[in-house]
Amino acid sequence: METATLEPVAPAPAAEPSRDCPRCPRLVTLREQLRVEHPGWWNAPVAPLADADPWLAIIDLAPGLQGANRTGRPFTGDRSGPLFWDTLIAAGLAEGGYTGKPDDAPVAKGIAIVNAVRCLPPENKPTPEEVRTCRPFLDADLATMPSLRVVVALGAIAHQSAVKVLGGRLPKARFAHLAEHGMPGGQVLIDSYHCSRYNQNTGRLTPEMFAAVFARAIELRDAR
Repeated sequence: METATLEPVAPAPAAEPSRDCPRCPRLVTLREQLRVEHPGWWNAPVAPLADADPWLAIIDLAPGLQGANRTGRPFTGDRSGPLFWDTLIAAGLAEGGYTGKPDDAPVAKGIAIVNAVRCLPPENKPTPEEVRTCRPFLDADLATMPSLRVVVALGAIAHQSAVKVLGGRLPKARFAHLAEHGMPGGQVLIDSYHCSRYNQNTGRLTPEMFAAVFARAIELRDAR
């Protein structure tokens, strides 16, 4: 792994946190520790990866240690990447091939990939306060997507943040794989188990189950 400083994949919107965002002390401590241990890694808040006018937003939990926290690009560099990008490419939502390298990666087509929490949390488990603190960035990002029709939430925490940002009510929108929830603004939220290595290895999420989520998203797009 080269130790040269990585450049961001795309310029971050003005609403994005700064590279040294101080809002979550626990996440700042981990970030500073990793900058010492791995000076060539990204080790900063990860900006969304988005097409110019997305109709679909995919909400992830947070950057992974070996993935976006290392490379600066969502779902790039860790074991969730192959299933994620292969599924999107097969569905026509990205083009290119997945190599795990940020400078040789698929191109998003009509989609945005946004983290509910922008910085790497210890053990990939943000606290409720950290999720709340980062939620205004998610809110600002989705507000800049006028053509947004469908949102896919990867996991329960991403689901909760998406429901709150989209103006829904959590008691009426319970998380379940392939569950659909109509939001007050007209968008449809679809839930999915996260494509994490753990969920893949345990069989909780199969490639067929993951593909079904995006097939349904495309059906909803085409029905409007």
